[in-house]
Amino acid sequence: MPVHATPLRALCAATLLVASLTAAQAQYVGPSTVKTPGTVAEVLKAPVDDQEVVLRGRILEKLSKDKYRFADSSGEIRVEIDLKDFRGQTISDSTVVEIRGEVETSFVKSPEIDVKHLTVVKQ
Repeated sequence: MPVHATPLRALCAATLLVASLTAAQAQYVGPSTVKTPGTVAEVLKAPVDDQEVVLRGRILEKLSKDKYRFADSSGEIRVEIDLKDFRGQTISDSTVVEIRGEVETSFVKSPEIDVKHLTVVKQ
């Protein structure tokens, strides 16, 4: 077996690993007939468990380890944000953010959003 075969196999394996990780994070971004709530008021009016949401507003305060009070111009809702989802970004109560996540209605007194992705829109 040639000496250069082992590094080539390692390179191929690494390439396949990176390709599989990239594919796992891909998502469909084209047209959809599924209605995604765009405001807190829409979520609170008719909460649907596990419904995807995209909201833009501010995180007003920390309520506990991973619970926060989030508000947009239509209202306020509790959100759950894991530390890793902040991705090292510094956020204050005046920072405008976009959150993407799912509505949670099970085992909670009122609906909340389980945030999967947080992006700073304006500091």
